[in-house]
Amino acid sequence: MGNAGRLTTELCGITLDNPIIPASGTFGFGYEFAEYYDINLLGTFSFKGTTREPRFGNPTPRIAECPAGMINSVGLQNPGVHAVVEHELPRLRECFHKPVMANVGGFSPGEYAYTVEALDGEECIGWYEINVSCPNVHAGGAVTGSDCRATAEVTRAVRRVTKKPVIVKLSPNVTDIAEIAKAAEAEGADGISLINTLLGMRIDLRSKKPVIANKMGGFSGPAVLPVALRCVYQVYEAVKVPIVGMGGVSSAEDVIEMMLAGATAVGVGAANLFDPYACRDIIEALPGALDKYRIGNIRDIIGGAH
Repeated sequence: MGNAGRLTTELCGITLDNPIIPASGTFGFGYEFAEYYDINLLGTFSFKGTTREPRFGNPTPRIAECPAGMINSVGLQNPGVHAVVEHELPRLRECFHKPVMANVGGFSPGEYAYTVEALDGEECIGWYEINVSCPNVHAGGAVTGSDCRATAEVTRAVRRVTKKPVIVKLSPNVTDIAEIAKAAEAEGADGISLINTLLGMRIDLRSKKPVIANKMGGFSGPAVLPVALRCVYQVYEAVKVPIVGMGGVSSAEDVIEMMLAGATAVGVGAANLFDPYACRDIIEALPGALDKYRIGNIRDIIGGAH
């Protein structure tokens, strides 16, 4: 078997040529990166977080630099689900010929369900990645994914409107991420995606004010890898569904570590913003890394650290 066959993995019944998935919000709708290389090299990718209505996003500045990472507070900027179906997906289909992951955000269970239903006729969508790290406007503004009951409600609402695999993306900004994963699984989630960004901030010493207009934002980059690995490890022990592991992944070695912790596929986020070729380079480096650590097929190591 050639190197290509060694990299295949299966996510919720769909075979991926390799486990590498650019994370939502770091890869647009794909065509932006297709100018750099053939994105069909990827396992798949998760497209830009989509909501029912168009969203301009948060006030600027939205980005702050940090050692070993970055903070962003973009605020789900997107053109809304109907514009995504009408304009973005036709362009995506021209450059990407595999099933794609649709990342969906919302501010109530009904909004999530509406957006999934609006996307459900699109053949190119293989999975839904449900971002429960949004504030639930109908429940006092608390983040949906910080609460088992709210996560269960959203999962149930989405599960009702689609037969496609539903993967719930969890926030690490919680006391017990495994409990929340179990709540999603109990309501029919086919997979768990984690972690979303940690909450962080920077302060400008000249103005003596927070750098980001919203004060705080999502901290991502190489510094968060140990937290992400810990979360994936804990969730792998708690659920039976597959995990898409992400958070600070920037090398083939990081991918192997993430899969040993329990990931079936691996998301690459901030690395794409620093280097548009990051995912391509990781895929090219994987066979050599497998050889170095005497691994035959990558899927044989899933959960191997347990």
